[in-house]
Parts: sequence; structure tokens; C-alpha cells
Amino acid sequence: MSVPITLFFAQYAYQLVTGGLDSLSAALVITTFLAPLIEEFSKIYPLYYRHGETQRSIIYLAIMVGLGFGIVEFISYVLIGVEWYFRLLGLLFHPASTAISAYGIASGKPIPFFMLAVGLHLANNFLAIGNPLPINTSVLIVVLTTFVAWSLYKKAQRKITT
Repeated sequence: MSVPITLFFAQYAYQLVTGGLDSLSAALVITTFLAPLIEEFSKIYPLYYRHGETQRSIIYLAIMVGLGFGIVEFISYVLIGVEWYFRLLGLLFHPASTAISAYGIASGKPIPFFMLAVGLHLANNFLAIGNPLPINTSVLIVVLTTFVAWSLYKKAQRKITT
């Protein structure tokens, strides 16, 4: 469900942005700002339709949704010619960022945790495109995102959410 939602919103976002910008600026805006919002929303949207789960089980579901999304994204990029090893971090990033948003849903505070996931996604995409440092900073963002997700998972309770 997340991938079709992403594709639906992405096509309209692309049309809106490419109307007034050159192709390089449009790609930067789409990849850095719009993709994180669209992808993070698309991944957590299905998690609102649940009944009788615990906080931890919602995070488990989020990890599965994020992993599925990451796999589809990985395959898509490899099929268009991107080297597979450049896309491996996404297989870890997407489940972790979705788990962060899911903790917000499970704890009744979805907006702050959604914005945290979007911010980490934005940082990851921005640094993957315009990295000013001599190291792969995407690795740092993925490690940070995974650490935050793990911390929130440990904090999540096993009680049924409302």
C-alpha cells in the first residue's frame, strides 16, 4: 500500500516543482524535501488502520512496512542501473524511520515523531546528494536513525493501544 501511495503523490509533486525550476533545482527539491514527506507519510498511513495491538506490535508492523518499502526501492534503483551497494543503507533506514513514526502513533503523539523521521530522512537524502564531507555521512544518519528507533522500541510498552 505504501509504494502506490508514494508513486501517486510523487507524480503530482514532480509536476508542481518542475513547472518553475530548472531540472537540477527541481531534482534537489524533490529528493531532499518532498520525497521524505511523501515516503514517510506513505509508510505510516497503513499503520493507522489497526485494532488491539500493543505499542511494540505497532513498531513490529512498522519495521515490516519499512522493510517492504526499502526492498521495493532497492529493486527499483538497481533495475535503473544504480549499483546495489549504494542502496543497501536504505534497507536499514526505511524500517528504522518507519519505527520512529510508529512509536508516535502508538504513544498518541504522531506529529513530533513523524517530523523527527522526516527530518532524519531529509538529512539522509541531502547528505547523499550534496555531501560536503570526505566521508559517507549517510552512514552516520542511518546509524543515528537506527539507534533512535531501537531506543523507542525499548521504551514501547506491551499494553494495548487505543
